[in-house]
Amino acid sequence: MRKISVRALVLAVFLLLSTVLTGLPAQAAAPTLASRMADVRAAKTINYYPANAGWTNMWVNFDPVRINADLAKAAALGANTVRLIVFPQTFGYPEPTAAYATKLDMVVDIADENGLDVKLTLFDWWSNYSDVDNSVIWALTLLSPYVNDPRVIAVELKNEIPPANATAIAWARELIPAIRATAPTMPLTLTVDGTSGAAGMANLKAQLTTTPLDFYDFHFYGASERSLAEIRRAQAAVAPDPMVIGETGLSTVSATEGEQAAYLARVFRAAQEANVGSVAPWILNDFAPGAIPSNSSVSTQPAQYKFGLHRTDGTPKLAASVVGAAWTTGNISSSILNLGFETTANDSPWRQYLPQAGAAVIVNDTARTGSQSARFSGTTRTSSGLPSLLTSPITPVQPGLAWHAEAYAKGTAATGITEIALSWFDINGTWVGQNTSNRLPTGTTGWTKLFVDATVPAGAASVQLHLKSGDNTGTVWFDDVATT
Repeated sequence: MRKISVRALVLAVFLLLSTVLTGLPAQAAAPTLASRMADVRAAKTINYYPANAGWTNMWVNFDPVRINADLAKAAALGANTVRLIVFPQTFGYPEPTAAYATKLDMVVDIADENGLDVKLTLFDWWSNYSDVDNSVIWALTLLSPYVNDPRVIAVELKNEIPPANATAIAWARELIPAIRATAPTMPLTLTVDGTSGAAGMANLKAQLTTTPLDFYDFHFYGASERSLAEIRRAQAAVAPDPMVIGETGLSTVSATEGEQAAYLARVFRAAQEANVGSVAPWILNDFAPGAIPSNSSVSTQPAQYKFGLHRTDGTPKLAASVVGAAWTTGNISSSILNLGFETTANDSPWRQYLPQAGAAVIVNDTARTGSQSARFSGTTRTSSGLPSLLTSPITPVQPGLAWHAEAYAKGTAATGITEIALSWFDINGTWVGQNTSNRLPTGTTGWTKLFVDATVPAGAASVQLHLKSGDNTGTVWFDDVATT
C-alpha cells in the first residue's frame, strides 16, 4: 500500500509543480544526467557554513553579504562547487516556507555569481523516517526550482544516513524513485558517517539494489597516511558505481596547522592516485564561539570548531594553500612537510614519538642549510624503543614500490644510537616492520648522510619516517630530510 500511496503522491506533486517548472527562466542549456555526473566527478567542492553561523544558524541568521564574501574566497582558492546543507525543521516541514526557499535561492544565485555550482544536501538533523509522504512533499517542493537548473549538480538525500537503521533505509528506498520521477537528470547520493567508512557504504549499497544511487559520497576522517588504502577499500565497496570524497579534514584543536595541511595533502595525493576526481575539505572556516547551535551535540565538541581552512578572523591556515594548489595546478609539494625545519612550530607536521625519553627541539644554533635544525640532547629509551621525531610522506604507499629516505645528522659527544627509519603499518594501523639506516658515529662528527632504501613490505598501507636518537648523553642535530 505504501508504494501505491507514494506513486500517487509523486504524480500529484509533479502535476502541481509542473506549472512552476514551465514558468522558470530559460537556462543556458538543460542539464542531462550525464552532464551533471561529469560535473560531480570533477567538482572542486568546498563544504560551507559562515564562521559565525554554523548548521541551522546559517539560515536563521542569514547574512548574504558574508556568504558572498566567503564564496568569493572559496572561488579564489580554486573551488567551483559549494555544498549547501538544509534542514526541514528550519525551512518548514512538510512544506518549506517561502522565506526560507527564497534564502536558498539567494545562495544559489550568490554561488553562481562567484562561479560556483551547488551540491545540495537535504534532511540534515532529521530522523522522522516513518513520515515518507511528507518527506516526499518537502523534498520535491524544495527541489522543484532546480530540476532543470544546471547550477545545481547533485542532491544528497540525507547527510550520513545510518545504514543499520531499517526504517531509514526503507525511507530512502521510497524517496529515491519519488525524486527521480520529477527530477530524472538530478544525480542522487547518500552518505554514511566517517566511522562507518567502507563497510557502511557496502551495507548501504547492498540494501539499495532495487533503487540504486547514481554515485557514492565518502566521508573520510581516518589516518591520512593510509588514505589511499582506505579510498580504494571504499571504491571496492561500491564498485562499479562512481565515488567522490564529500568530506575530509583534520581539526587544529589537538593538531598543528602544519599537521592539518599535511593531512589534506596526503588525501588529495591519494585521491589522484585512485582516480577520484573530487575531494571536498571540511570546511571553509573555523567556527567562532556560539556559532554552532547550542541545542546540538556538535556544539559541545571542541574539535568541530577548528576544521576550517581559514581562521575565524578570515586569515588562511597553511591548509588553504594545499587545497588551492590541489584545485588549481594539481601539484602538491612535499615542502609542506617542513623537511628543512625552517617553518614555525604551528606550521610543522613533525610529531614527537616517546618524548618522555627525550624530545626534539627546533633550534637555530646550527644548521646544514637554512637557519634551523632539529636537536636531541640527553636522551634515553623506553620499552617501546628510541625517542624520535616523525612524519609521513604525502606520497601514498603502494605494494612493491621502492622507497628511499635520507637525512643529515651531526653530533657533539654523541653516544647511543642515532639513525633514521622507515616504519611500516597495515591498513588497520598495525605495525608491520621497519627498515633502518646507517648510524651516525658516536663522538663529535660533522654533517653525515644517513639513508635507508627499502621495498614496501607485504601488507603495508602506510609509512612513517622517524629521526631517532636514543641512549644519547650528548647532542645530535638533524637537517635536510628527503624521501622518494
